[in-house]
Amino acid sequence: MKKLNIYPFIVLIILAAKSFPSLSQEMVPADTTNTFLLRAAREIIIAAGVCTLITIDEDGRARARAMDAFLPEEDFTIWFATNPKSRKVKQIEHDPRVTLYYFDKASSGYVMLHGHAQLIDNEKEKEMHWKEAWANFYPDYPAGYLLIKVVPDWLELISERHGIIGDALTWQPPIVHFNEAK
Repeated sequence: MKKLNIYPFIVLIILAAKSFPSLSQEMVPADTTNTFLLRAAREIIIAAGVCTLITIDEDGRARARAMDAFLPEEDFTIWFATNPKSRKVKQIEHDPRVTLYYFDKASSGYVMLHGHAQLIDNEKEKEMHWKEAWANFYPDYPAGYLLIKVVPDWLELISERHGIIGDALTWQPPIVHFNEAK
């Protein structure tokens, strides 16, 4: 009987482990502190570009729409612009709880930020939070232009690239509470 040479099988196992991050050490996060998680969240938000703003309508149903948000401030406050007559304004007036969802397909990552929205109709803030690319959307600027400021309560995220994955059993992702993040 011939002896089986296991060397090629060992090489295949090593190559497979490097090809599938879930089988390699790359999936173990180097750090799970809020600082690390927030840095990864900011990278995902920037890479995603567009986000989904989710409000709650008068019947308690979630309403989602794509938005062109400003980049997050240092404390993860996020600003948007909208038409003051839009449905989302009425929904925020009725219930200011909102969710922002950023998906970065390239890195298989997402950030879901939960917070409270405020409607801001202040001339100075409008000047600070204006993009020239929006001129066609807001021909009656600044009167027909309203800001939405989202102050975060907490966020959750997944990022394979950063080794941030959910719990093995429940898939619960890591969460950062902003009142504890400082």
